[in-house]
Amino acid sequence: MPGYSEFYFNVDHGYLEGLVRGFKAGILTSADYVNLAQCETLEDLKLHLQTTDYGNFLANETGPLTISTIDEKLKTKLLTEFHYFRNHAFEPLATFLNFVTYSYMIDNVILLITGTLHQRPIAELVPKCHPLGSFEQMEAVSIASNPTELFNAILVDTPLAAFFQDCLSENDLDEMNIEIMRNKLYKASYLEAFYKFCEKQGGTTAEIMRPILEFEADRRAFIITINSFGTELSKDDREKLYPSCGKLYPEGLHLLANADDYEQVKHVAEYYAEYKAVFEGVGSGTGEKTLEDAFFEHEVKLLTLKYKNE
Repeated sequence: MPGYSEFYFNVDHGYLEGLVRGFKAGILTSADYVNLAQCETLEDLKLHLQTTDYGNFLANETGPLTISTIDEKLKTKLLTEFHYFRNHAFEPLATFLNFVTYSYMIDNVILLITGTLHQRPIAELVPKCHPLGSFEQMEAVSIASNPTELFNAILVDTPLAAFFQDCLSENDLDEMNIEIMRNKLYKASYLEAFYKFCEKQGGTTAEIMRPILEFEADRRAFIITINSFGTELSKDDREKLYPSCGKLYPEGLHLLANADDYEQVKHVAEYYAEYKAVFEGVGSGTGEKTLEDAFFEHEVKLLTLKYKNE
C-alpha cells in the first residue's frame, strides 16, 4: 500500500528483535561478576543471581546446591529460550537457527554411535547428549540396539540424514572412521553449508558470520592435521576432511596436507598473522596453555568483537 510501508516495517522479525535487545540488556555486568567472585558458597551465588535477569531459575531447588544442578538448570533455561525463538522465527531466520544446532546434533549422533560400538546401552547415552542437539526423532534412534541399526536409523530419522549418506557405510564403523565421519559431517553439513547460507543472505549476516565460520574452518583444519600424525590416515584423505571456507583455503590447506609434524604445522600458521599469534601463545610445559586453549581464547575475542559490532 503506497505511503504505508512503515506499517509493515520489520513485521516478521520485530518481535524477536525486541526480545534479543531485552536479553542483551540483561547480560551480567562487570559489577555482577565482581559480586559473584565474592560469593563464598553456591547459596550466595543463587541469592545474587536472583537480583539479575536470571531471576528464580533455581527457586525450585530446595536441597543442597551442586555445580551440576546449576549447570543443568542453566542449560534448561537456554534451551527454553532458544526453542521459543526458533518456534517464532520466520525464514531465513528459522534456517539460521537450525544451523546453530547442527554442530551439537553431530556430536550427539557421534556419541550415540561410539557408545553403541562399545556395547553401551542407548538409554544410558541419550541423557549425556547436549540438549541443543536433540531432535524430534531422537526417541526413534534410541530404539537401535547395535551400531548398524543406529546408523540406518540416523539415515532415515534425523535432520542430518542427507549429509550422512556421503560419509561412511555401516560396515566402516570403527574408532578411526567414526572420527572421519565427524569431520566430514562438520565439513559438509555444518561449516560449508552454513557459510554458503550466510553468504547468500549477504548484508550484516554475512559480515558478522563470515569471519566466525572462517576461523572455525581453519581451526578444524589445524586440529585435524595435528591429530592425524601417527595414524593410518593418508595425506590425501586428510586433505579431503578440510573445510574449504576458511582463510587457509586453498594454499594453506595444501601446505597442511603435506605437513609431517607439529613444527611444520606451526610454520604454516606463520603465514597468517592471527594464527601465528595463536601458536606463539602455546606453552610447552605441563599446566601451560595448550593449542586448544589458545584457539578458544582467540574465538572468545572474535565473538566478543562481533557482538560489540551488533
